[in-house]
Amino acid sequence: MSVTIKSAREIELMREACRIIAKIHQDLGKELKPGMTTLDVDRLAEEMIRSCGCIPNFKGYGGFPASVCVSVNEEVVHGIPSQTRVIQEGDIVSLDMGCIYKGYHSDAARTHGIGEISKEAQLLIERTRQSFFEGMKYAKAGNHLHEISNAISDYCESFGYGVVRDLVGHGVGASLHEDPQIPNFRQKSRGIKLRPGMTLAIEPMVNAGRYDVEWMDDDWTVVTQDGSLSAHYENTVLITDGEPEILTLTEEEKELC
Repeated sequence: MSVTIKSAREIELMREACRIIAKIHQDLGKELKPGMTTLDVDRLAEEMIRSCGCIPNFKGYGGFPASVCVSVNEEVVHGIPSQTRVIQEGDIVSLDMGCIYKGYHSDAARTHGIGEISKEAQLLIERTRQSFFEGMKYAKAGNHLHEISNAISDYCESFGYGVVRDLVGHGVGASLHEDPQIPNFRQKSRGIKLRPGMTLAIEPMVNAGRYDVEWMDDDWTVVTQDGSLSAHYENTVLITDGEPEILTLTEEEKELC
């Protein structure tokens, strides 16, 4: 495993890539409404990313055909935007995307409720988000990586949720996916020691039912095996000498933390 420690210059470039994608997430989330297709969402996302002078880092990555993963209801991640998938009142929609700014990547995900959603769905979204911040309590230099994993897992499982095990978070920087892998479920080992300058994409993927998932025939879209709802929350995080710096939050989101 080779975990890169970013230089001050690299961190500044990542801060900008992350600032841009945080704002785009905020703006794109406000555009979601019943009647839109998931392809409409993708076109907006790509337009927003390119208008900021950035490149959508998901498009073409491993053959993925779009700029944003749009995953609806029981879709966990990697939903391929489609002209035939129409967003409905009451749906929950997860958006996962990032951008490249001067060679450096950002990565973030949010789950949005469309119109009036069920109490179950609202709690799942809120608790998935909070599980990330439970993990952040341990995202400090000198701690171990899997302390983050265990905190996320313990919080989610206290509500009876299933924390996805087939997919994990990851390092991020000059590449979209770098070492280390970051599980969201409880680990027996401690994992690597966290050091200042590490940049990590931490992303709880949480199912209202069991943790089991399966891949659809498109080989991308991951769905809950039991058909239960799933939520996703992700930020790019910088490990520092003190508290972690969450790079993909807008100023408004920081005030809510």
